[in-house]
Amino acid sequence: MFARSVFRPVQTLQSHVRRYATEAPKSGGSNTLLYTGIAFAGLSGGYFYLRRQRGTPTGQAGQAPPSQEAEKVSSGATEPAKKAFTGGEQGFLSLVLENYEVLNHNTKRLTFKLPEADMESGLPVSSAVITKYKGPEMEKPVIRPYTPTSDVDAKGFVEFVIKKYPNGPMSQHMHAMEPGQRLDIKGPIPKYPWSPNKHEHIVMIAGGTGITPMWQVANHIFKNPEDRTKITLVYGNVSEEDILLKKELEHLENTYPQRFRAFYVLDNPPESWQGGKGYVTKELLKTVMPEPKEGDKIKVFVCGPPGMYKAISGGKKSPTDQGELSGMLKELGYSKDQVYKY
Repeated sequence: MFARSVFRPVQTLQSHVRRYATEAPKSGGSNTLLYTGIAFAGLSGGYFYLRRQRGTPTGQAGQAPPSQEAEKVSSGATEPAKKAFTGGEQGFLSLVLENYEVLNHNTKRLTFKLPEADMESGLPVSSAVITKYKGPEMEKPVIRPYTPTSDVDAKGFVEFVIKKYPNGPMSQHMHAMEPGQRLDIKGPIPKYPWSPNKHEHIVMIAGGTGITPMWQVANHIFKNPEDRTKITLVYGNVSEEDILLKKELEHLENTYPQRFRAFYVLDNPPESWQGGKGYVTKELLKTVMPEPKEGDKIKVFVCGPPGMYKAISGGKKSPTDQGELSGMLKELGYSKDQVYKY
């Protein structure tokens, strides 16, 4: 009885997802049937490595004009916030690690202080920064790019979610850092420029820490009441504890059920897991994604390990060259212009 009600055929599941992609947003909604149905589709095989200030009325009868001091205060309140990362010829900023939070067995959230408490990062969406570290016995410094996960308008700090890799000198160093120590950081590194309602629907395909640029874009979209973009996330990991930013993603699902849906796929799921199991397949992507014929109404973002790029979209030639589109997305009929590889 359970199997018949939960594991629907892919054709039926596809009709539900297509309706989500085309219907106008409305309150309520649930992912249960779609989400658990994906698990069935994933079993068929495949490959996955995975804020207006209101103007003060002037010339009103019976009101005295504002004093010069009041005008100064009002004027100061409208000044834009200082930006920490301005790019161009700005060098590296030496930022102090304020604190860190252990997220799982190999991942930490690290919070660095900006030079001034009222500063914003100044990073556009979407963009990354580069970090630099040179150990005492190192001939050359290690430089690595990372995407901050803090709000771009957060004041006084910038934070990162960092996974430690066995052969990753920068991730190893950042995990060994203690509050009070400093790290050189520079930015921004512009990625895909976002503006409200640039596309009607975004599909995000991520693996592991590839979720960080996806979160930067998604969080920015849902903080803007003028932006009505829909987002579908397909997020692959090895185990359940490897799902990064899970609480934040669940908050988006619960708050915007008709505009944000996430499908999680695990290589090694627990017995009680009701999400996707095994691998992501071309059939699964076809089921949860809008039709490629939608043109520039949709955009597909891909970010993850090299093997994931190879299977899903093909790799990038360089940071400035997206390379040709291949893999599952090409086979499904999407064009190079519809896909952006982080």
